[in-house]
Amino acid sequence: MSTQPDTIVLVHGLWVTPRSWEQWVQRFEERGYRVLTPAYPGFEVEVEALRADPSPIADCDITETIDHLADVVRSVENPPIIMGHSFGGTLTQMLLHRGLGAAGVVINSAPTEGVRVTPPSQVKSLFPALNNPANHHKAVEFTEKQFHYAFTNTLDEAAAKAAYDRYAIGAPGRWIWDYGLLANFKPGKQETWVDYDNDDRAPLLFIAGGEDHIMPPAVNRSNHRKYRKSKALTDFHLFEGRSHWTCAEPGWEDVADYALEWALEHARPTSDVSPDTV
Repeated sequence: MSTQPDTIVLVHGLWVTPRSWEQWVQRFEERGYRVLTPAYPGFEVEVEALRADPSPIADCDITETIDHLADVVRSVENPPIIMGHSFGGTLTQMLLHRGLGAAGVVINSAPTEGVRVTPPSQVKSLFPALNNPANHHKAVEFTEKQFHYAFTNTLDEAAAKAAYDRYAIGAPGRWIWDYGLLANFKPGKQETWVDYDNDDRAPLLFIAGGEDHIMPPAVNRSNHRKYRKSKALTDFHLFEGRSHWTCAEPGWEDVADYALEWALEHARPTSDVSPDTV
């Protein structure tokens, strides 16, 4: 069996579906890789269907989601590279915590438990979901204007509207309430807890966008520093001038290529990857 990964698993974030990875899928497949883009349970339908009936979004369970993603990763014979954007970055960190993957890359990642940095732009971005406790039980949608501020702030209005129309859906309100800004005020370990000191996980790269409003560089830097005691490789790279929409805004190719090249350079041999026990 090859010692190099031949599969890439792309994990989408909140307010979007696997469709958000469509350009990366094509680019990586053209380089000869098998690319998997698993949806959260219930998100397997198209964007338009989730807009028409957002109940699968409101009902989405984070434990079921991470278990489903873990099953997808375990189904790959040769342990894959795992890449996650936004909350998909949180889920990617959780998958690595389980001992899965040959390497992980998180892009504009939402934080795992214990990251307490909350820049003002992040609070403003998430306020539409947190301004009403009733949103805890709903699929919370952004308006075009809110999406433009939180996701596509480096784009002009026409490009931001095009992104919104093609990709935007609601997000599970309880995920934002339970695992977002308020998670650190809850007692005990939350579902997004990971062992930052684990020496045996796969190498991990944080990529941040310099103009990201919803997950600013300070959040990603703080999350990166949490791993400082681990002997496992943890890197950080900043792309200046890029928004949360860095995986699709102009110049996304540079981000995709950097992520893949880093992962290939640092991926641990498959012989060193053992099945998860979590």
